[in-house]
Amino acid sequence: MSITITAFERSPDGGKGLARDTRVRWALEEVGQPYEVRPVSFQAMKEPAHMAVHPFGQIPTYEESGLALFESGAIVLHIAGQHEGLLPAGVDARARAIGWMFAALSTVEPPILELVVAKFIEGDKPWTQARLPLIADRIRTRLRQLSARLGDADWLDGAFSAGDLMMVSVLLRLRPSGLLDEFPSLAAYVARGEARPAYQRAYAAQAAAARR
Repeated sequence: MSITITAFERSPDGGKGLARDTRVRWALEEVGQPYEVRPVSFQAMKEPAHMAVHPFGQIPTYEESGLALFESGAIVLHIAGQHEGLLPAGVDARARAIGWMFAALSTVEPPILELVVAKFIEGDKPWTQARLPLIADRIRTRLRQLSARLGDADWLDGAFSAGDLMMVSVLLRLRPSGLLDEFPSLAAYVARGEARPAYQRAYAAQAAAARR
């Protein structure tokens, strides 16, 4: 059975590669697995058929041979575990790569998402302008720590892995804010991720879908 993922029928990001289906597309492109995409409208996302796969009514989802998954991190981890190309062969290196996946989602992404919410969802609230500098400082702390750990290396732990895929995907959300530019090594790190042919294919597919 072929792999089927879901994506926004009309992506809020307008095809900028920020929707979470791009992470899954990228992972599948890296490991050379073909896949089909089922566009889902905002209304359909909250209907029983979709929520039977994703209980929180979001995207992406992943279905293959009776397996149904939700959460982009879990999906990418499954793909990486099933196919060569995203996790090292060595047990220790593999564990470290998975650790970086969790770090991207659990440590680096939360304050970035807080910034997105404050700007675009709560922008009209009276407390927003006072909160924005505080959120930005929390993000800078994480970026400073991540930049120190990366140093002058190309990737977080040896060769490119699923950890880098998730981290780059998370950091891309910062580009409109200008915060990423304050850390040249991280900006270059993200650019290396974007330059990968697999990312280029995933981005192009998401952008094409958004323009329909």
